[in-house]
Amino acid sequence: MKHGVLHSISFDVEEWYMVANFRHAFTTADWSRAEQRLDIGMGRIFDALDRHGAKATFFYLGWVAERRPDLVQETLRRGHEVGSHGFGHEFLWDIGPAGLDAELARTEEALAKAGSPPPVGFRASTFTLTRRTWWAFEVLARRGYLYDSSVHPIAHPTYGVPDFEAGISVVESPAGAVVEFPVATVRAFGRNWPVGGGGYFRLLPVACTIAGLRRLEREGRRAAFYLHPWEFDPDQPRVPGPWSRRFRHYLNLSRTEARLDRLLASFHFGSMRAVLEDAGELPRPFSAG
Repeated sequence: MKHGVLHSISFDVEEWYMVANFRHAFTTADWSRAEQRLDIGMGRIFDALDRHGAKATFFYLGWVAERRPDLVQETLRRGHEVGSHGFGHEFLWDIGPAGLDAELARTEEALAKAGSPPPVGFRASTFTLTRRTWWAFEVLARRGYLYDSSVHPIAHPTYGVPDFEAGISVVESPAGAVVEFPVATVRAFGRNWPVGGGGYFRLLPVACTIAGLRRLEREGRRAAFYLHPWEFDPDQPRVPGPWSRRFRHYLNLSRTEARLDRLLASFHFGSMRAVLEDAGELPRPFSAG
């Protein structure tokens, strides 16, 4: 039985070979020559959302939007929100403020050419908006973004801001305020534990995620849950490399779709913008999702 609170669900639209775990095997120059499999995951995601009457936010890489405007158009046709994931899946600390501004501009142009309204939500590659790259909020505010979902309030070797507010909050910058909707966590044993999707959703039993979201509801909080299209493609190519990277990427890919179905059957999900509007964090001119 579905619970009544509206949570957000989002998907970072990128190909299987673009992930941080495969940086050792694929450079940006290799991307066009790699096997393109995005349609597999996107089709399964669209169908799952339709089965359960759910809406979502799709954070598009500009690289993908330039080459697949049809996917952007299909996302909009189905009533979902389109956000920005930057252009080339670069870590924020590698590109700096000017680089982020340029990536956002190029992605906005690609989305506009595909027929999308200007994106008002952003998610950084690999959650690399950390204390080290806090300047990103100023860049986002200056470009007119209303919200961000790049902060993961956990301790992690690559990313994470473990002392950040675990719920929806507002971050002030010299260029204005940006609403931050961090990936969902629950507090236990003195630290935050991830229940917001990604590899953790494939690693842990789905009952753990369901229990975590129910706890958030009891605490009066909304969840930001996320996945990637490649997580719905168990037949994707296998890339040689360190065991730990292959484990994180390929673990339980064959179970993701069924687990998502169970999650969508248990909770109400909408786009990130719709949830923020419903929670009174953003004005309500938006109708889809």
